[in-house]
Amino acid sequence: MPGQRVTGASGYRERNSTADRALDILALFDDRRLVLGGQEVADALGVARSTAYRYLQSLVSSGFVEEQQPAGYRLGPRVFELARLARKGVGLSEAARPVMRDLADAVGEAVLLTRRTGTSVVCLEREEAAHPIRLSYERGHVVPVNAGSAGLVLLAWAPGKEVDRIVEAGLPRLTGATLTDVTTLRARLAAIREEGVAVSRGELDPDVMGVAAPIRDGGGNVVAAVSIAALSHRVPDSRVPGIARAVVSAAGEITSRLTLMTS
Repeated sequence: MPGQRVTGASGYRERNSTADRALDILALFDDRRLVLGGQEVADALGVARSTAYRYLQSLVSSGFVEEQQPAGYRLGPRVFELARLARKGVGLSEAARPVMRDLADAVGEAVLLTRRTGTSVVCLEREEAAHPIRLSYERGHVVPVNAGSAGLVLLAWAPGKEVDRIVEAGLPRLTGATLTDVTTLRARLAAIREEGVAVSRGELDPDVMGVAAPIRDGGGNVVAAVSIAALSHRVPDSRVPGIARAVVSAAGEITSRLTLMTS
């Protein structure tokens, strides 16, 4: 094609676009080549050294590479800024799924990832375990925020005005155990904040118990909850403290991943 050639020794396919050449230069960096010389770039691109130098200077002026003394070029600050933004763009689900899988394997129960949306809680992800169960929480399903451990955790760290608004809108009852009394609910939320974990039995689904802990972003704000859901008869009270520790640990791990991705 016009404007393209193949250099026999390198197999490099030359393109006209300066942007293409810049990307090709950036792609030359790897774990074994943290610093590149001008001649090394020229050889890889199949161009004259003066041409390679011109491309390199363009990258230097834009901050994508910087000169390394006494000779050579290394990646510049603009690349690291883009890497930071790329990590920040990774979603909550991507950060949580590996941890959720490990938690499901460790406790042998289903694991949920949820977020609050106004007066409701939406299930973002669900990891099954050896004992699949039917739940109101399926991926994409929305349930009232006052029912179940995940919702209560998210409500416990919601801003005070948000809690007031939710309470004033009315607290729907899903089962006989669902919290609908305002005074009792507020006391429960205070206890959850103090303990750092919520445990519920039959408040969302009659025969299901849950244990949930908050997930925070890099600023310390609660942005989601991770929880386990199991048939109540499989989780006697004696087993709850161990599961609670595992859930809190998983929430901490997801928080750490989010903080790293957005730092």
